[in-house]
Amino acid sequence: MINNNYICALDIGSSKIAASVALFNKKRLTNVFFDYAPIRGVKEGAIVDAIELVGVITKLLKSLKAKSGINIKSLYANISGLDIDTKHSRAIIPLVERGNKVITVSDIQRVIEQARILGSNLEEEIIHEVPSGYTIDSKSNIANPLGLYSHKLEVDLYLVYGKLSSIQSLSRVISQSGYDMKDLFFSGLATSKVVFNEGLKEGTHIFCDIGSDITEILIFNDGVLRDMEILNIGGDYFTKQISDVLKIPVELAEEIKRSYGVIGDAERIGEEKEILVKKSNLYKPIKQKLVSQIITSSAQLICSSIKESIEKRIPAFEVRDFTVVGRTILLEGFIETMETILSMPVKMGRVSNSEIAPFVQENDSLSGQKYLTYLTCLGMICKSLEKGPLGVLPIQQPAKNLFVKTLNRFKEAYQEYF
Repeated sequence: MINNNYICALDIGSSKIAASVALFNKKRLTNVFFDYAPIRGVKEGAIVDAIELVGVITKLLKSLKAKSGINIKSLYANISGLDIDTKHSRAIIPLVERGNKVITVSDIQRVIEQARILGSNLEEEIIHEVPSGYTIDSKSNIANPLGLYSHKLEVDLYLVYGKLSSIQSLSRVISQSGYDMKDLFFSGLATSKVVFNEGLKEGTHIFCDIGSDITEILIFNDGVLRDMEILNIGGDYFTKQISDVLKIPVELAEEIKRSYGVIGDAERIGEEKEILVKKSNLYKPIKQKLVSQIITSSAQLICSSIKESIEKRIPAFEVRDFTVVGRTILLEGFIETMETILSMPVKMGRVSNSEIAPFVQENDSLSGQKYLTYLTCLGMICKSLEKGPLGVLPIQQPAKNLFVKTLNRFKEAYQEYF
C-alpha cells in the first residue's frame, strides 16, 4: 500500500482543505509534512464548483511538494456530507451438502462478497464494508467464525456508501488536478482511526466530528462500527445566527465568534462590556452579553441535536466513552455545555496512534490545538497502512511463500470434502 515510499492524504472539507504526506523508509514512518488552505467549490461535503476546487487542490499540493521534496503523483481522499448513508446487507452460503465443514478464510471472503453484491445499487458506490457479526447454523453474533464447524455461514454486513455521481465528480476533480486517487475513505471513520487507541475496543464508544456545516456521529461497539448519522448542522450555525441577529456580514460574524465566543451564563457578563464593529464606515457597539446569549443558544441546539441522534440508537448508560473533534469545540464553554446536555463525560479527540503521535508532538506547526486541522489526513494515512480492509476481523492472511500457499489450499480442499 505504500507507494514510492510515501502516502499522501487529501482532506476536502467545507471550510478548509488539508493535505499531509508521510514519508517511509523500509515501511517505517520517518517524517510527516502538512499544509492547508481555505476551501472553494464545496458546500455540505458536496462539490458545487469543480473548476474552483481543482485550482485549490493544485495550489495546495504544489505547496506540499515544496515542503516535503516529494513529487506527489497519487493520493488518498476523503468523502463526507449528506450524500453518505449506511445500510445492512445479509448473505448466507452453504458450506457442504453433508456433515460439517471447518470455516476457512475463503468462506468468509465469499459470504462477505455475496452480501456486498446483494447490497449494491447502480446509483451507489460502496466505500466501506464492516462485518457486524456472523451466524453459523443456529448460533448468532459470532465475532470470528474462522476455524469453527458449520453447515452454513451467514454475515450481517454494514455498508457505508455514497452517491455514485458524487464519487465520480470527486474522482474527476482529483484527476483534473493531475493526480491519481488510490482509494477513498469516509471522513468520520478515517478520523476515528487516529483518535481511538487500542484500549477503546471494549464496550460502546461514540465519536463525534463537528464540521463547519455537518456533524458526523459514529457509534462503535467492541471496536466495530455499528451505526452512524450525519446531521445537517455544524459550526457555521453559530456564525449565521450572529450574522442574522446582529445584521452584520458573515465574515465579521465569524471573527466575533472566534474572538468573543463564550458559551455559558451570559448574565455574568457586565452590561458595560461592548465590542466595536465597523459598519457603513461607522463603528457600532455590540453588547458582549448579547453575543454570548446567541452563541450559548446555538451551542445548546447543536448539542441537543446530537443527544437526540444518540438516544434514537443507544441508551446513554451504555456509552463508555464520548470523543468529539472539530474546531467548534475550541469555543470557551462548549465541551462543558455538551457534557451537561448529554449527561456524560466528553473529551477532546487527540492523536493517539503510536506511529503518528511522536511526529505530531514534535511539530511546532501542530502545537496547541492546531493538529485538529489534520486529524482526517492522519487518519487516512493510518487506514492506508492497515493490512486488511476496514472492519474485517483478524483472519489468516494469504501466505507469500508458494509452498505455504499450496499447503493452505490443500488444507482447505481437505476440509471442504472431509
